[in-house]
Amino acid sequence: MNNSPEPLEGAPLIAPSTTDHPLYDQVVEACRSVYDPEIPVNIYDLGLIYTIDIDDENSVKVSMSLTAPGCPVAGEMPGWVAEAIEPLAGVKQVEVQLVWEPPWGMDMMSDEARLELGFM
Repeated sequence: MNNSPEPLEGAPLIAPSTTDHPLYDQVVEACRSVYDPEIPVNIYDLGLIYTIDIDDENSVKVSMSLTAPGCPVAGEMPGWVAEAIEPLAGVKQVEVQLVWEPPWGMDMMSDEARLELGFM
């Protein structure tokens, strides 16, 4: 039986990203440079980057998941993402958080990722 509190009705499971921030596209491209070692697709197109939140001071907070909690690189992947984003001009600091809700699913992959992996 699941005793966890239900999310608020209508509340998004994944918080929206700060897509209108001038650094957003660069941060996305940095995330696209990180690959899951077991899958030949970058983690952004896999849908593992849930939220990119950039505040007015250019601090970047990334919420990400993994394809599976037992992923062998689970402990390393957030560091790889932070290392990809930190060098970007203007970024003040980076915080990457692993989240397991909602669980990652293949429906979160981009069409490009599905095509690359032969799911389309």
